[in-house]
Amino acid sequence: MSDSKEIDIVLLVADLSGYTALTEAHGNVSAAKVVNRYTEIAEESLFEGTRIIERVGDEILITGTDAAGIIKTALMLVHKIEAEPLFPTVHSGIHAGKVLEQNGHYFGSALNIASRVASHARACQILCTKAVAEVAGEMKDIKFRAIGEVNFKNIFEPLALFEIITDCRKLEMNVVDPVCRMLVSPEAATAKLMFKGKNYFFCSFECAKKFTNRPDLFIKN
Repeated sequence: MSDSKEIDIVLLVADLSGYTALTEAHGNVSAAKVVNRYTEIAEESLFEGTRIIERVGDEILITGTDAAGIIKTALMLVHKIEAEPLFPTVHSGIHAGKVLEQNGHYFGSALNIASRVASHARACQILCTKAVAEVAGEMKDIKFRAIGEVNFKNIFEPLALFEIITDCRKLEMNVVDPVCRMLVSPEAATAKLMFKGKNYFFCSFECAKKFTNRPDLFIKN
């Protein structure tokens, strides 16, 4: 018989931005290397009382009983990834609530909400629900910015979301390779091409070649 119990918990879901494009551009082996390194970074980012529950593809689920520990973990994860060269960014969602724990796995609406919030976040952005912001509101040096209510599919009530300010400068200092969606420093880019009056930067000659062959696949009109 399975061992099941309902618990209160804080959930952090963190995904790599552009992972699907990276896999298509560089193949499964390169993508696996990125995910393995991402997992290592996530493990290095854990604060006391937090732990990685599972990883599915490029999505990592981290849990803890304390909102402060989860927020610090999310911020550390962004900070460490920001320092990683030629690496995708991460976008994260945090929610607190009740889940059913069964044989080391979690089930319930709280987990679904955390995943939806993560999907709503932009690259380098950490979003959390009101439940988390209220509990962690007294944390020193942590700033929250209200972004309003958001309606999510199959969630009956709109959720008030808050951004946890990260001071992430990776997007300011780098550009996105239009093929694999990797962040690239313009100064260190392997290749640069001009198309329709705009410069595009690439992590590899392979990505530059794919762009040259079919630029319409990678540029949004």
